[in-house]
Amino acid sequence: MNISYNWLKDFLNLPLSPQETAAALTSIGLETGGIEEVQTIKGGLEGLVIGKVLTCIDHPNSDHLHITTVDLGDSVPTQIVCGAPNVAAGQHVVVATVGTKLYSGDESFTIKKSKIRGEESNGMICAEDEIGIGNSHDGIIVLPETAVPGTPAKEYYNVKSDYILEVDITPNRVDAASHYGVARDLAAYLKQNGMDGTLKRPSVDSFKAGQTSGAIDISIENTEACPRYCGLTIKGVKVTDSPEWMKNRLSAIGLRPINNIVDITNYVLHETGQPLHCFDTRYISGGTVHVKTLPQNTKFVTLDGVERTLSDKDLMICNDTEGMCIAGVFGGLKSGVTTETTDVFLECAYFHPTWIRKTARRHGLNTDASFRYERGADPNNLEYVLKRTALLVQELAGGEIAGDIIDCYPQTIKKFDVTLRYEKINTLIGKIIPKETVKNILNSLEIDIINESEDALQLQVPTYRVDVQRDVDVIEDILRIYGYNNIEFSDTVHSSLSYKTQTDINHRMYNLIAEQLTGCGFNEIMNNSLTKSAYYAQLSTLPETNCVRLLNPLSNDLNVMRQTLLFGGLESIAYNVNRRRTNLKFYEFGNCYFYNETKSDENDVLAPYSEEMYLGLWLTGNRVSGNWAHADEKSSFFELKAYVENIFIRLGIAKNRLIFEQKSNDIFSAYLHISTAGGKQIGNIGIVSKKILKESNIDTDVYFAELNWNLLMKESKKNNISSSEISKFPPVKR
Repeated sequence: MNISYNWLKDFLNLPLSPQETAAALTSIGLETGGIEEVQTIKGGLEGLVIGKVLTCIDHPNSDHLHITTVDLGDSVPTQIVCGAPNVAAGQHVVVATVGTKLYSGDESFTIKKSKIRGEESNGMICAEDEIGIGNSHDGIIVLPETAVPGTPAKEYYNVKSDYILEVDITPNRVDAASHYGVARDLAAYLKQNGMDGTLKRPSVDSFKAGQTSGAIDISIENTEACPRYCGLTIKGVKVTDSPEWMKNRLSAIGLRPINNIVDITNYVLHETGQPLHCFDTRYISGGTVHVKTLPQNTKFVTLDGVERTLSDKDLMICNDTEGMCIAGVFGGLKSGVTTETTDVFLECAYFHPTWIRKTARRHGLNTDASFRYERGADPNNLEYVLKRTALLVQELAGGEIAGDIIDCYPQTIKKFDVTLRYEKINTLIGKIIPKETVKNILNSLEIDIINESEDALQLQVPTYRVDVQRDVDVIEDILRIYGYNNIEFSDTVHSSLSYKTQTDINHRMYNLIAEQLTGCGFNEIMNNSLTKSAYYAQLSTLPETNCVRLLNPLSNDLNVMRQTLLFGGLESIAYNVNRRRTNLKFYEFGNCYFYNETKSDENDVLAPYSEEMYLGLWLTGNRVSGNWAHADEKSSFFELKAYVENIFIRLGIAKNRLIFEQKSNDIFSAYLHISTAGGKQIGNIGIVSKKILKESNIDTDVYFAELNWNLLMKESKKNNISSSEISKFPPVKR
């Protein structure tokens, strides 16, 4: 996200340079990737000064050139040859001195001391288009007599450089997705470091409700998707170009100016972080805005001219007859403001983040508005934002406010209550932070202290901090403002470096078996845990009802979590076979996921879900191929069985502790089921059924084994290792 340094200074008396500001933002969690200097006029009018033409005579060797002497404020007349028809003595002009670089599009040239038709020229008297302040080339710029010779042109034209900070906003920090939000965090940093952190924002005290009739009404039919919706009607606006200052602000952060009304909504969005939309009231038939969903498969044409098919889960802004806008995501073709617009309806709303995120993904749309709505806007800032917008509209486009703000807010969203204990702060941070420092940081972050005791604080976190709802979240905020670099490392380390956890042991065994299989000619594969439910649609062994489904899948091919490693391996085999790699040995370690509705518990949401790690092995093609000393030999079930038994031996699991039973099901045409004497299912080794192979476009036999790695680890722990001393005497052979 691009943040303007000059724009930040509207909210703070910022004592830091752009580079220091970038470092400060990075230190408090708003990582700044780069700083770029931008200028409203290319070159910033460097080297250009105001001059006064003292004399002007015709050039003796030209019928259109003039020889002038110009006072540049240094009391030494400077001779300049000028070809403009309107140059005359007594004029106040803009002069490019020797060494000045002027720009024409992407090209540039430097003013040099030269001779023109035999007469010396020490600069150039400039026209508008030559310095980038206009398009006229009819003659030189003639300034009022109040322009003082020697004044730098950039001061006269009030040209200022700006610096754009490239701030990388993490998904949880939508509160900082605006200039005011970044300034708010900077204010906390400044206060913590003993500087002036007074925060200010534009006043809306001059807002006054109008007396005219004809205000647009509001009706919310889906309060879950739209908890709050505010609107305001302004009549008699004049749609035209925005003033230069607003164009410069928007252009600096990478936005293209369109017209004053649209530019105002974009400006306020990047100022406050609250998205807005502006409707032409001519298209609000019936005089009422309806916030609701439309029937499944309704067609709707968006602002980019694309016809989209709506879901009945897409929240829409509608008039009495049709949709006008996909709420919080994208406007409709007829909802926009044009030069013919005279009356506008300003929308400022809070939409449920989940609804907006799903709609944006469903239609493949990612806009500045959806970016903020789907992460959580501030529901309690709408009235200020709407007043701020209305005042800007009146300032830049005229018009009269019709009635007052209409605010539909059926259920007030309150601040988040958090209990914060000092002991937990010190334990998590690893340092005792003084209580007064903690309270000062909380106040600077606008977190209210409701109640205070000796060992804890009762807090209320503002609604714009949607990511701070637990005590650990508050502690993280305290730490980033206090400064990560201010936490000292201890001189001592309290740990047992030789201690091995079960995870360490499992990882060692994982590497041991992986090396063994690789040494036997296997290749390790890694497949996505997401797969398609169609694989399980016809299976009774692994029914589709046991799949863990995704609430918001990216596609039908990735809509459930896998129950077996089999299908991912078959995809890898099909990919290789299609590229004439037919003799394959694959293995994969991976998690499988299961849902069992019978284990549902209203007190434990995760009760019906389980996750197990498995080891899968695949064998297909020839065991021996193209060997001069051995005829081609196909791979077999018994070859795979030998590999599996070698895994058991390597893990120290005796064969007599396992039971092998021959069975068949809809996955295998024939297989051995492996279990322990206690009935625990270790895994299966078998021949994949022809039906499944046909569905995977594989026309050769595939042998597959799947072992429950978690159970194997438990069984391997029962392995008793015995040892005896090596004989002191050498062996004797006869």
